[in-house]
Amino acid sequence: MFTLSVSVDVNPSGATPVLAAHQVWRGLVMKAENGALFVPRMKSCEVLARDANGLLREVVIGDERFREKITFTPEVEVLFERVGNEANAGWITNVISESAHGLLLTFTFAVNLPGVAPGTPEEREHGLAMRGSYVGAVEATLRRVRELVAAGQI
Repeated sequence: MFTLSVSVDVNPSGATPVLAAHQVWRGLVMKAENGALFVPRMKSCEVLARDANGLLREVVIGDERFREKITFTPEVEVLFERVGNEANAGWITNVISESAHGLLLTFTFAVNLPGVAPGTPEEREHGLAMRGSYVGAVEATLRRVRELVAAGQI
């Protein structure tokens, strides 16, 4: 399983509106409920079930369809776990934290790469090639949260 973490400043110089942690949190919950509004490559997102700690959803990204169990740790973390298909197993966390210079949003992902042997240089090469899309997802999420805050929807 390939693992990578990326941290992004939530409020880099010049970003407007400046986001508070609770606004980022609300955006992450909205993303869990309807990821297609936040992830450009996501074709569909359907919530199948809810419970006190999260939800189960089915998403289509590109040509892949899979289910994710989502667990909320209020105001701190959203954990997305792919379920039901070992070949496509993995998880992603979105963590809000404070740093010495401000608010951070950290995405950590751990995914099986179908057709690639775990622990090999090929796995690392393929995993690092995905880094750009995950950084893009973090940036797209924050951009969308800013739009929703500016529109008064968060």
